[in-house]
Amino acid sequence: MSRGGVVHRSDVLTEPQEWGRLEWMVAGRLGNSDTLTVGRCYIRPGQQNPPHFHPNCDEVLHVLQGTIRHRVDETYVEMGPGDTISIPSGSVHNATNLGEDEAIFVITFSSAERETVGE
Repeated sequence: MSRGGVVHRSDVLTEPQEWGRLEWMVAGRLGNSDTLTVGRCYIRPGQQNPPHFHPNCDEVLHVLQGTIRHRVDETYVEMGPGDTISIPSGSVHNATNLGEDEAIFVITFSSAERETVGE
C-alpha cells in the first residue's frame, strides 16, 4: 500500500498480548503514513495493559466499547463509550478493563514511528 488510501481488514497488523491485542491500521512501518500511528486496543475483562510511556509522541485514546479505568501519571479516571483522553508525551499510563466484556478503544499517536517504554 502506498502512503494514504484505504486500509482493508486484511492490511491490519495484529499483535497478540497476554492481556488482549493491538491492531495497527496506520503507521510508518505499514508504509501508509509519515506523521501518525492509528490503531485499536482490545483488553479482556479484568485485564490491564502494563504501565508505559511514549517518549516521542502524544496519544489520544477514544473508548468504543466497555468501561476502563485509565491512569495518567498519578491521576485515575473511569471512561466509557464515547469518552476521549489526551495523553502527553512522557506520561506514564495504562488502562484496566473494569467490565465483563472486552474493552475496545481507538489509539492515535502524533508520530508515524511511535516509541514505547515499559510495555
